[in-house]
Amino acid sequence: MDGNILLWIQDHFRWEGMNWFWKGITSLGNGGWFWIVLCILMVVLAKISGEKCSIKNENCFRAVIGRAGWYGLLSMGAGALITNVCLKNLVARPRPYEVVEGLVPLIGKPTDYSFPSGHTCASFACALVLYRILPKKYGVPAVILASLIAFSRLYVGVHYPTDVLGGMFVGIFSSCLVLWIGKKRTKK
Repeated sequence: MDGNILLWIQDHFRWEGMNWFWKGITSLGNGGWFWIVLCILMVVLAKISGEKCSIKNENCFRAVIGRAGWYGLLSMGAGALITNVCLKNLVARPRPYEVVEGLVPLIGKPTDYSFPSGHTCASFACALVLYRILPKKYGVPAVILASLIAFSRLYVGVHYPTDVLGGMFVGIFSSCLVLWIGKKRTKK
């Protein structure tokens, strides 16, 4: 069924005029670079901000932006360990273009295993942290971008739908874990 969904996307949803867009969206998730740069910029912005306040202060821009950046990085790190070190090697699922006859990937063929999607994991791990910590006017676009990156992995033909769902669940778990640990630490 996973393969049939990908073939349906390829046959009914792919459009030559939009391929550049989806290739660009999927590249934002390569190695989590977009999210990593965003989080580092947030940490740097918090560091250079002249505002003096405690990291525990929920109303302080410096504390909120710094915490979001650090937690985003930690969440992506936890997700990467679970996804790339453990699950991909444990499940060892071949990429769909290696198995599904007629499926043509739109980007270079990744050489690692398929399940779960690392792009999706990193995107949701970071976006959900940002959604929970930052004002919604910043958090909602982050979740929308994570969703676009997740769908792009199907569009370009390098992941099964269940790979993307698996990556999303690992990202959700990683963000919840980091937020929970962070909440415990700030109560001390």
